[in-house]
Parts: sequence; C-alpha cells; structure tokens
Amino acid sequence: MSSKIIATNRKAWHEYNILEKYEGGIVLYGSEVKAIREGKANIKEAYVRFVENELFTIGMHIGKYSNEGYSTHSPVRNRKLLLHKKELQKIRKMVDEKGKTLIPLSLYLKGGRVKMEFGLAQGKKMWDKRKTKMDQDVKRQVDRAMKNYKN
Repeated sequence: MSSKIIATNRKAWHEYNILEKYEGGIVLYGSEVKAIREGKANIKEAYVRFVENELFTIGMHIGKYSNEGYSTHSPVRNRKLLLHKKELQKIRKMVDEKGKTLIPLSLYLKGGRVKMEFGLAQGKKMWDKRKTKMDQDVKRQVDRAMKNYKN
C-alpha cells in the first residue's frame, strides 16, 4: 500500500523525544477528507488527548474544501482517533506517567483512508535541544569529511 504524506509536524522532533509511534484512523466528514486531499491540513499546533476512554486530536486545522456546497465543516474541532481497545489501554497507561504526552507527527493517506501517526513523547530540556543540535552539526561535518576523503 502506498501512502501520500499530507502534513508533518517537524517541530515535534525538535521539542520532544519521541519514545513510541502509533498509527490511527480519524473520524472525518466528507468535506474534510476532500480538503485534506487538496493538502489543506495543518497539525503543527495540534495535540492528542484522552477524553474519557477515547483518543481525540485537538487543534488540528483542516481548511475549507474549494468546491464545497451547502454542507461544510468547522476548520478546528476535536476529531476522534480510531484505535483498538488494547492499544488505547496500553497508551493510557504510558500517558498517565508524569512528563509524557501524545503529539501528532504526520497526517497521510494510506489505501484511500486518512491516517495520523502520533507519538508518545517526553519534552526536551533546553540543554537536550542544544545537545541534539550539536550532534547534528558533528554528524554533518563527519559526513562532509568522509565525502571529501573518498574523492
């Protein structure tokens, strides 16, 4: 099955350590699916929360469909994520630990259905962010040196 990525949350990788990734379907209206196919989705300000025993994505923005008729949707509303009950229980147990949260990582089409990849994340401290940046710079320098060495 091929997948087409619609939106990604690159900021999540900078702000958080992603411990585990999960995939879930989203309950959407028809106009929302059509707008997502046009690429009018944004997950940068979104987060995932438990409401009672169900997962919801909060703050995800889906723009208006260009050819919408009389029926339309609200651009920012809570949308339910579809997962198996055992997965939900496992995630619930991990989120209840202090300092852990769920962050959307990407939104994509897979087999004609809209899916969201979200991750169990732990916030980085400022020194963690600096260390990550430093490690990336060192890796980049090593790669350049290796490339020049081969030539």
